[in-house]
Amino acid sequence: MLSAHDISRKPGEMREHTLTIPAPARWGEGIVSVPAGKELNLEVRLESVHEGILVSGTVDTEYEGECGRCLREIAAPVEVEFQELFEYPGQEAADFEVQDDHVDLETLVRDATVLALPFQPVCQPDCPGLDPVTGERRTEPASEQDAPVDPRWAALQNLTDHGSASDAARDTEES
Repeated sequence: MLSAHDISRKPGEMREHTLTIPAPARWGEGIVSVPAGKELNLEVRLESVHEGILVSGTVDTEYEGECGRCLREIAAPVEVEFQELFEYPGQEAADFEVQDDHVDLETLVRDATVLALPFQPVCQPDCPGLDPVTGERRTEPASEQDAPVDPRWAALQNLTDHGSASDAARDTEES
């Protein structure tokens, strides 16, 4: 929570804060997440407007988890920008409200950070992944010849291997 007491209900006033805090809990449910206690570096600007306090800033941290292809442990930085209006309490319920001249950034920062985490993280862009037969990590990308052929389509592969020369000859005769 950040205090906005000195700028609350004073449109045009602004305060900037630099904070380093630990993540209060594990953020993210996929194969990568920001672990509890991981350092969050926040640059936050609070601006008083007629409707409430406009909060904008960035959070820098690091996520940890596994590569989606080869299951190696990975860690990478993530930087996220956020902006939200914390409205003054009123008749209508708002998603974010100023409470006792304070703004609670936890939900805002957590949601922005989790949405920025990669859905299918990889250790490197051309990660070869795991061998589907042995389950071992590959050292180089698989070629098409290494890929197993679905037995239901194996008969069609014979047609393309042998039929291409006869098809070309037949097409020439028809012309």
